[in-house]
Amino acid sequence: MRRIPEQKIRELEQTAYQIRTLAIESISACEVGHPGGSLSQADILAALYFDELRIRPSDPNWEDRDRFILSKAHTCHSLYSALALKGFFPKEELFRGGHIKSVLQGHADMKMTPGLDASGGSLGQGLSIAAGMAWAARKMRKDLHVYCLVGDGECEEGQIWEAAMSAAHNKLDNLTCIVDYNKVQAKAWVYDEINLDPLADKWISFGWQTVEIDGHDMEEILQAFYTARWMNRTGRPTVIIAHTVKGRGVPWMEFNPAWHTHAPNEEDKKRALADLETSYGRCGEGRE
Repeated sequence: MRRIPEQKIRELEQTAYQIRTLAIESISACEVGHPGGSLSQADILAALYFDELRIRPSDPNWEDRDRFILSKAHTCHSLYSALALKGFFPKEELFRGGHIKSVLQGHADMKMTPGLDASGGSLGQGLSIAAGMAWAARKMRKDLHVYCLVGDGECEEGQIWEAAMSAAHNKLDNLTCIVDYNKVQAKAWVYDEINLDPLADKWISFGWQTVEIDGHDMEEILQAFYTARWMNRTGRPTVIIAHTVKGRGVPWMEFNPAWHTHAPNEEDKKRALADLETSYGRCGEGRE
């Protein structure tokens, strides 16, 4: 068990709040984006980029860096916010996304955006990319870790399970998959489309070390990453099933399929930012 200073947790919660507000502002400014999933994954991104990942913003292509793949690449606005806060590019770029000359696109594009390790668009492919990176790192004797964030609706894709089976077969314990289990996909509840439960048992049956957490509890997130990277010497990849809330922090977006993909207008943006301030704005205290 890792000892985590309370101040560290508070700082990361405040960073997650900043990621959320910047994501809402940039989606509104660009008039395109996916706010629901961008908000549900913000705590995970804060923990990754400001505590877990070994990366160098001044050298995005550093050979020995950890790798992160956002497989559900449509929720890239909160990833862009994390990258900007980390210093990969100026925050002003967040409000130019979608423009032809912008470094930020509607889906993650590694050729355009500094700090990305893979492009995305078609769902289901990210875990295969991550498994390939982890396998290559093992063959090249690189001491790095590969992380991949997938969506729950995305777990309906067969390629996810092909990659899971391959990673377990190759004993890739330098690979961690995080499932943003926010229960809502593009048009409906996940369980109404294809019920994933019991999700943990499925991953276990595929040979993965499996950890379930509250994906909005910063200490649980950090402990899960510590387990995956430092306590896992089992020869098995790790999956972290993060139970989250779609649209977290904006009550009228929470668990609402209508906000899977919908850019807030100016009035909605102001309402959302006010709600985020109420939910998270007090020095990262979060909502009880």
